[in-house]
Amino acid sequence: MAGNNASEIRVAGTGRILVAEIDAPLPDAFSDNPAADWGPAWTDLGYTSTEGVTFAKKDKLDPVETWQSISPARFVYADRDLTLKFAMLQFNEDTLPFFLGGKSTDIRKDVDASNVFQFDVPDGPTFDERALGLEFTDGSEVTYRFVIPRGQVTATDDIKLARKAAAQLGVTFTALSPGDGQALATFVMKDAAYTVPTVPAP
Repeated sequence: MAGNNASEIRVAGTGRILVAEIDAPLPDAFSDNPAADWGPAWTDLGYTSTEGVTFAKKDKLDPVETWQSISPARFVYADRDLTLKFAMLQFNEDTLPFFLGGKSTDIRKDVDASNVFQFDVPDGPTFDERALGLEFTDGSEVTYRFVIPRGQVTATDDIKLARKAAAQLGVTFTALSPGDGQALATFVMKDAAYTVPTVPAP
């Protein structure tokens, strides 16, 4: 609804970030148990830094110049980058390979020692495509979910090891095209602020 309406202002009070195999099912149920809503295909990456998630969409438009006009006659879409940037605080078999490239199965346990594990950092970049899910709540009545069905970590932050701060695994996750006719990403909202007609399921 147009006009000033404070009830439509959204504050991401708390949230979670999850990963899954490409094209994992999109959760559409909203129960009292969000973990059950996402289902076993999704893995929660745990604690993240207080900065939360930075959501960015950048479109590159190339101008079509003409002899007859100083201003462009039109624009042509040349590129679209859709990214989520966040920093994980937990170190485990899910987060470390996600940051460095690889799978949890790449971590090997030392058969001769208790609680000793090994993860070999790849010599070069690896194609580690995943699905990524983001969920945040604003109070008890509003929940937003955002899912990228196919993407990859394309940038990582430096890890600072210091006595007075928790080490962080900062990543930038970029959406990849899932194929012709499919959405690059999807929002699912539980939010009474939207007043649009109900669309029957296909």
